[in-house]
Amino acid sequence: MTPPWRATVLTLFPEIFPGPLGVSLAGKALEKGVWELKALDIREFARDKHRSVDDTPFGGGTGMLLRADVVNAALASIETVPGRRIYLSPRGVPFDQSMAGSLTDDGGVVLVCGRYEGLDQRVIDARGLEEVSLGDFVLSGGETAALAVLDACVRLLPGVIGATGALAEESFVGGLLEYPLYTQPREWQGRAVPEVLLSGHHARIEEWRREQAEKITRERRPDLWGRYQLGKKIPAVQQTTTGTDVEQDG
Repeated sequence: MTPPWRATVLTLFPEIFPGPLGVSLAGKALEKGVWELKALDIREFARDKHRSVDDTPFGGGTGMLLRADVVNAALASIETVPGRRIYLSPRGVPFDQSMAGSLTDDGGVVLVCGRYEGLDQRVIDARGLEEVSLGDFVLSGGETAALAVLDACVRLLPGVIGATGALAEESFVGGLLEYPLYTQPREWQGRAVPEVLLSGHHARIEEWRREQAEKITRERRPDLWGRYQLGKKIPAVQQTTTGTDVEQDG
């Protein structure tokens, strides 16, 4: 039997998890043991009676930083847990569908959620944490970003989404955004479903969908369109994601 994919989240707010990951397909997969989730409370590794996890930054500045010794102790407690160690940070490399796919190829992932002004650089360096960002904006903490990363990964695990063909037709597959989709009723508020989709002519339908995907990508995401034109396909699967940068520090 294949062991479950293990997600470990280091956070000051473990009660946030599983949150939305506990419902729908991800929640069912969690119940079935397709994947596991552990939210580890960073505060449990504080060294004083006040359970202090942060302090003021050297050199001045506003806000507080998570202490290197506390976060390091938390990471040391899970050294045998599989998966890449990722710190969710606004200065990180952009998270994308390709990265989601690569993370599912490992036995799991460890996500470090920052708070306040972030995390002492020394523990990032000492532990070789990968800094990853969901976008060019700031959140109050890394937990929201962690939920998004896990959602993008879990849905790619075998057995989570029943129709695997659906994954192959989503945005970012082959470098394009997804084409428009329609269902019943055939006409709604004077708007009709495109005739080609009612034709039953599969070749024409595929051609129309490709044209629409190219048009939408060209108009909305010139960056993706440029890469597509150069033949740099983006492997993986999913719908348009929204970024998340925390103080992301999360």
